[in-house]
Amino acid sequence: MTNLTLAQSYLIKAKKRLKILDVLLEEEAFSDVVREAQEIVELSLKGMLRAVGVEPPKWHDVGGLILEYRDKFGEEISAKAERIAQISKRLRRERELAFYGEVDFIPTESYVKDDAVQAKEEAKEIVELAEKVIPLD
Repeated sequence: MTNLTLAQSYLIKAKKRLKILDVLLEEEAFSDVVREAQEIVELSLKGMLRAVGVEPPKWHDVGGLILEYRDKFGEEISAKAERIAQISKRLRRERELAFYGEVDFIPTESYVKDDAVQAKEEAKEIVELAEKVIPLD
């Protein structure tokens, strides 16, 4: 298995998970949309890093590495590196809260449709960028 093969696998998984977000939105499972969106972004970004020869770390927010290695990506990705890092960081902060919550933060009560829609759109944006870096042909 090569870095590119694994990167392609990550992108395929991310694209399939992206489809699930519509079902979760329909079910009004807003916290689950946020959590899944984070995982989609993480898979996509780690795939992008692998595609350009960077071994991604085992942590969840790798947006900083997209910034660090922006010169390895094409002009479009490089120009959007700040936005990519911002999305990754924001969703990473939501990751545990969306899944586990806290005593004073019940995920099923705390997340609203706007949160879910934003997370879905951000995940879609990142997947579309990943498709420009990772060839699936």
